[in-house]
Amino acid sequence: MRKFLLALAFTCLSVLTSYAQTATPTPKAVEDDGDVVKISTTLIQIDVTVTDKNGRVISDLKPEEIEIFENGEKQDISNFSFVSNIKTPRVAPTPKTKIEPTVLPPPQQVRPEQVRRTIALVVDDLSLSFESTNYVKMALKKFVNEQMQDGDLVAIIRTGAGIGALQQFTADKRQLLAAIEKVRWNMNGAGGIGAFEPLRGGLEAQSNPSDESEITDETDDGGETELNNFRASVFASGTLSAVDFIVRGMQELPGRKSIMLLSDGFEIYNRSKTGGFESSGVLESLRRLVDLGNRASVVIYTMDARGLQPLGLTAADDTRELTFTQMEQRMSDRRNKFFSTQEGLVYLARQTGGLTTYNNNNLSKGIERMLDDQSYYLIGYQPDTETFEADKRRFNNLVVKVTRKGARVRYRSGFFGITDEQIKTPTNQTREQQILTALTSPFAASGISLRLNTLFGNDAKQGSFVRSLLHVNAKDLKFVEQADGTQKAVFDILAVSFGDNGAVAEQIAQSYTLLVKGETYRKIVNEGFVYHFTFPVKKPGAFQYRVAIRDSETQKVGSANQFIEVPNLKKERLTISGVVLENLTAEQWNKLAAGSTVLPTGTNQPQATSALNDTSLRRFKRGTILRYAFEIYNAKLDALQKPKLFSQVRVFRDGKSIFEGKNIPLKSEEQIDLQRLRSTGAINLGNEMQAGDYVMQIVITDELAKKKRSIAAQFVQFEITE
Repeated sequence: MRKFLLALAFTCLSVLTSYAQTATPTPKAVEDDGDVVKISTTLIQIDVTVTDKNGRVISDLKPEEIEIFENGEKQDISNFSFVSNIKTPRVAPTPKTKIEPTVLPPPQQVRPEQVRRTIALVVDDLSLSFESTNYVKMALKKFVNEQMQDGDLVAIIRTGAGIGALQQFTADKRQLLAAIEKVRWNMNGAGGIGAFEPLRGGLEAQSNPSDESEITDETDDGGETELNNFRASVFASGTLSAVDFIVRGMQELPGRKSIMLLSDGFEIYNRSKTGGFESSGVLESLRRLVDLGNRASVVIYTMDARGLQPLGLTAADDTRELTFTQMEQRMSDRRNKFFSTQEGLVYLARQTGGLTTYNNNNLSKGIERMLDDQSYYLIGYQPDTETFEADKRRFNNLVVKVTRKGARVRYRSGFFGITDEQIKTPTNQTREQQILTALTSPFAASGISLRLNTLFGNDAKQGSFVRSLLHVNAKDLKFVEQADGTQKAVFDILAVSFGDNGAVAEQIAQSYTLLVKGETYRKIVNEGFVYHFTFPVKKPGAFQYRVAIRDSETQKVGSANQFIEVPNLKKERLTISGVVLENLTAEQWNKLAAGSTVLPTGTNQPQATSALNDTSLRRFKRGTILRYAFEIYNAKLDALQKPKLFSQVRVFRDGKSIFEGKNIPLKSEEQIDLQRLRSTGAINLGNEMQAGDYVMQIVITDELAKKKRSIAAQFVQFEITE
C-alpha cells in the first residue's frame, strides 16, 4: 500500500479535466420538532395517529375533539400539534441514454438535517420458516429498489445475527442489498420448512395422540409440552431482545422512528399439558419493550411473513392411521397455534402505536402501509404526583379517545412510573464502556470529529487487504503542557472489522500518547493527523469497519464507520481498488504538468503523507486540483499482452450527475504488473463550484472482456470548501 501511495505522489498524471457547475439550490433542513415522546414529572407527551374508516390520516382535528385518560382519569391537554411527514413527490429525472445501465450511480450522502425517515427493517430469522424467508427477501429488495426515498436512513437487521455490517443505518443501497443477500433461513431457529408442521400419521400417531381425551400419564407426562414451551419462549425472548437493542440504538435520534418486524410470530401465553393457557416470561419482556419503545419515540410495525395460509388439510399432511377425532384435534391445535403467534405481533404493534399486517401475501404492501403512516398528533398533559410514586413501579395505562364520528385512533398504551431522567445512560461509565458504547452504536459519536476512508487493495505477496485511513481533528483532543514545553495528549483507540455475519473479523485496541511541541504542535492542531491501519482479508465479502477514539483527559468520544465490499478476484471479474487522493494548487499542478522537478512548496515532489491526509479527510478547496490514483485488477489482455481499457470520470451532487468526462484510453506503457494496472488522473475543482458534498465515480470499460464483465466502477465521496 505504501508503494501505491507513492505512485500517486511521484507518477506524472495523464489527464486533466476541468468543468464548472451550475448553481443548484441547497435542500432546506427538516425542522426538528424536538422530542416526540416525553415522560417527565412536568410533562407526558405522546404521539397519536388518527385515521378515517379508509385508513387516511385526519389532519384537521381540534384539541376539543381528543380526550386522554391516565389510569381511567381524564387529563387536561396542555400540548396539541399535528406533525406531517407527507413529502411532495419528486419528479424523477430522465436518465441520459449514454449512461450504461449496468453502472449504478454512487449513493447519495445524507446529512443529519436531510433525514426524513429512519427505518429499521428487522428480519426475525429466529422464527421465519424456509418458505417465509424467500418472501421476505423479495419484499426487502422491492423496498430498496422501488420504495426507498431520498432522505431515508435504513437498516436491515437479523434478530439471529450480531452487531455487524447488517446493523448500520445508511442511505447506501449497495449496503442494504448486500445485507438482504445474507438473509437466509436459520435452521437453528424455531421456524420449520413451511408455515407450520404438517400432520403426521402412521406409528407416530399412536405414540403421540393429540386428542385430549387420549392424553394420559402413560402417553404424555407433560415433558414434551414443557420442552416445546421453553424452546418457543427462548426464541421469542431472543427476538424481543434484538428489537430492544435496536430501539436503544435509535432512541438518540430526533423525531419519530419506525421499526418493521417481519416475523412468523410468537406466542404470549404457553399452552399447558391440560390444554389451558398460562402466562410466560414473554409478556413481561413485551411490556418492557413497549415502555422502551414509547419513551424512545419508536413506533413498531409488525408483519406476519407467512401471509394467507390454508388452515385445512394440505398435500403435506399425512393422515394415515389417524382417527377422525385425532385429525380434527390436530388441525384445531394447528389453527390455534397459528392465531396465537399472530397475537404476539398484534400486541407489540398496537401497544406502540403501529400497525400489523397479516393474512396478506403481498408483503410489500405491508411495508408501504408503514411508510404512509408517518403523520401524527402530539398530545401532552401535566401528570399528577401519583404517576411517579417511588413505592409503586406500576405501569400507567393510557387511553385516547376521539369524538369525531368515524375516526379511528392509534396510540401508545402507557409507560412505567419512572421519569426519563431516572433511566438515562449513567455518565460514570468506565473507559471500556464508553468506547464500546460508541463502537456498537448504529450512529457516530461526535465528541471527537473523525473522518474514515477504507481502501481495498491487492498485493501479489499478501493478497487482498483493506487499509483504513482515519483523520482525527486534533482540536477536539485535550493537550496538556509539560514542564519542557511539550504538549501531551493521551487517547484510546479501538478499531474493529465486522463480517456480514456480525462476527468480529479483526480488531486493534491500543492507547497512545502524543508528544509534540513548537511548529509540529501547531500544525497538528490546525490540520489534524491520520491514524492508519491495515487488516488482511482472509475471505471476500461485505465488511463494516468501525473505529472509536476516547480522549483520556476530557473523556470525549468520537466514532466513525464505513461499509466496504471486498470482491473475490478469483472470479476474474474486472475490479477497481480504493481511490487515493491528493490536493494540489493550480500553481503546483502547472509546475508538475510542465515536468518541473521543483514545486512551489519548496519540496521536490508532493509527499505521501499529504496523500494520506487528503485521502482520509477528503476535503478540498474550490479552485484547486484533485489528483487521484487507483489500480485495476483482472483486465483482459490481447495477443500482444496489452490491455484495452477506457476510463471515465463522473461527478455527482445530491444524487444527480453534474459532470461526465470523456472515455479516455488507459496508457499501458511502463506498466510493471499487468495484473495490477495503475491509473492516475485529475479534475479541476472550478471556482464556480458550490461548497458542499460531492461524489466522484470512476468507470473502467474493458473492450476485451465479455459484455457482462466489461465494466467496473468505484466511487469516493469528498467535500468542497470555500
